[in-house]
Amino acid sequence: MNAIKWLREARAILVVAALVFSPAMLAGQARPPQPPPGFPDLVGALNATPGCVGVEVARTGSGKQVIFAWFEDKKAALNWYYSDTHQAVMKQFFPQSEGSKRTPMKDVPEDGGPVLAIASITMADKAPGEITALPISQIAIELYRPLPGGLALGGRFAPSAIKVPGLREAQLPGAPPKTERER
Repeated sequence: MNAIKWLREARAILVVAALVFSPAMLAGQARPPQPPPGFPDLVGALNATPGCVGVEVARTGSGKQVIFAWFEDKKAALNWYYSDTHQAVMKQFFPQSEGSKRTPMKDVPEDGGPVLAIASITMADKAPGEITALPISQIAIELYRPLPGGLALGGRFAPSAIKVPGLREAQLPGAPPKTERER
């Protein structure tokens, strides 16, 4: 692909991104969310977990509080799952959970590939009943793996330690130098 066509595509992506993300930023949604009352510092605990290579937090336009945690591989993600912090949170907010009786990530292959865990929660006025005392209307923990391809112009969302086959990366002219985490 020639450089002019590539720059045209990159410009189109930037315009779409600006249209998608501007409303949330204008509404004040771009600030990192604070943990719900009674929650430990999950971001700090995740960052201290061996094999966790990066953590980001966000609040969506619909009100979900989200943690994105990238792990080197399945073993590293399981380090987090079995950590004292994660086990304490499960026991505190979901005491009747069958979590300790099942095999976590049993369907994730042992191929050494990276894992992205996305935890999302939507707070509510009251707890949903017997399941938890936590006042939520939604909670989810989803696992993803990188797909080949993509474009990163001026930086990436995922830490650079996450290798993505076929990812095209380029610097923006005049952009500030990358931080240590971005390298």
